[in-house]
Amino acid sequence: MKVPQPFQYQGSKRALAATILQYLPPKVQRVVEPFAGSAAFSLACAARGRAKEYWLNDYNKPLAELLGLIINHPERIADFYKAIWRKENSNALEHYYRVREEFNRTQDPKLLLYLLARCVKGSVRYNSEGLFNQSPDKRRLGTRPETMRENITTISMLLRGITIVTAQDYQDVLKNCQDTDLVYMDPPYQGVCGERDSRYLTGISFDNFVDTLDHLNARGVRYLISYDGRLGAQTYGESLPDSLRLTLVEIEAGRSSQATLLGRDDVTFESLYLSETLSEAVGALPRTHHRDPTSQIRLFEPPSKYGKIFQRVS
Repeated sequence: MKVPQPFQYQGSKRALAATILQYLPPKVQRVVEPFAGSAAFSLACAARGRAKEYWLNDYNKPLAELLGLIINHPERIADFYKAIWRKENSNALEHYYRVREEFNRTQDPKLLLYLLARCVKGSVRYNSEGLFNQSPDKRRLGTRPETMRENITTISMLLRGITIVTAQDYQDVLKNCQDTDLVYMDPPYQGVCGERDSRYLTGISFDNFVDTLDHLNARGVRYLISYDGRLGAQTYGESLPDSLRLTLVEIEAGRSSQATLLGRDDVTFESLYLSETLSEAVGALPRTHHRDPTSQIRLFEPPSKYGKIFQRVS
């Protein structure tokens, strides 16, 4: 079946989910996403019946509440979206800014759905005060209500009754994971644009993250981590330490939009790190997945090491 998405969300692993799923063991009791975002990975799992239960978590509370509404109250959120979308008129941009102002004042998750459907490239942006400040896409009016209702209904059918949704710190989530869980992490990072990444309400400490992974290893919890990866030969960020004994897999994601605009051939590779317990369970080896099936797959040759840029705390 075609896997629906609740809203556009920049950085979503929806297009890569099928490849990532190759690294899941055949039987998973529960999939846990501490940094759920649009829940693309869990939706891909649920559509293929790969787990019995799901735990979606995102520190962004309105986003987590929105996921909960979509899963547990699909008609209510679909009706609200239809009503607010139909308010579009000749002053569509003005309407968007009014909704954005109301969301920043109330933090109503129902309003966030409209903003995510209507903003530029589904790209979430927050200012230094934690207020949503992304502009509207002037070329379109967002997902049509009929399509949105269909997507929401399908998502609810896939996840309702087998999913819990929370808005906790990722460390609190991971403390409650068991060795029967499969944890998928796509953590926030600072990127390459300075000290703060406006896509996230908060960053995470690199040292704390490594510490947390070490504790997961000690408890035998299986996990995968998606990182930004590299663009052509250029890599970003601080590598996760060898002491974690992770297996690195590269997944070709195609040419970046920036490379296309500049007429360059740089290809983006997303990185996927597997815990030692997971690698052993599925027989994973370092490799590179190419979009072109005729491209050679490099086996046994570890790709270049790199990682996301995390906020360090002194």
